[in-house]
Amino acid sequence: MRPRGTVAVVTGASSGIGAATALALHEAGARLVLHGRDTERLAALAERTGGAVVTGDLADITAIPALAEEILGRFGEVDVLVNNAGIGWAGPFGEMTAADVRRVIDVNLTAPIELTRALLPALRTRPAARVVFVTSIAGRTAVAGESVYSSVKAGVDAFADSLRFELAGTAVKIGVVVPGVVDTEFFARRGRAYDRKSPKPIPAERVAAAVVRAVRDDRADQYVPRWLRLPVVIRGVLPGVYRTLATRFGGSG
Repeated sequence: MRPRGTVAVVTGASSGIGAATALALHEAGARLVLHGRDTERLAALAERTGGAVVTGDLADITAIPALAEEILGRFGEVDVLVNNAGIGWAGPFGEMTAADVRRVIDVNLTAPIELTRALLPALRTRPAARVVFVTSIAGRTAVAGESVYSSVKAGVDAFADSLRFELAGTAVKIGVVVPGVVDTEFFARRGRAYDRKSPKPIPAERVAAAVVRAVRDDRADQYVPRWLRLPVVIRGVLPGVYRTLATRFGGSG
């Protein structure tokens, strides 16, 4: 699929991976729909890319049908959907409130499912279409202190796989990008900074490049960086060994 000329929706485009992805897709020639909550940052990004801004909070699940209608009403079509928006929460599970749990689930899991459902009929009318989910290594290996976040990212992985099987043979292809620690504002916003010496955070641009590859080359599954596949393999082949090591060395970030 050639990104040039396509209409690409990027959620969470205000900063971090979303902003980097928008810039990368712009360089590849896509026409952008920039979704997020920070209107000032989105306006600045739109000025750089020529993209159109659609604001909203994905924690409000009831507003997603109207969001999809606005996108289709303004642009008439959608070729690419990048489900990138997400929030974190770090700390002991017992310290989470019910509202904390609900928001993490809604933004990270329910929202991408509902937005994909709302836009899928339009995507299926295109000669080629892509839905890309930006998940997390936390969803593949689980991380101490991030039990709900890890769970919802695992749920996104399962949803993407199931949808890929369901849409096999159609023009809509599903891609998943699995980043590790990324140098963005995510950690400050989740309530606890990243303080481990290793692994070192990678630039958001590396994840954005993987998203573009998923769009262009129909990449089903990409780890960024690629070595992250190793602990996932160990967990699958030697789960007891993996749990022992994860418990001993700690999985929190």
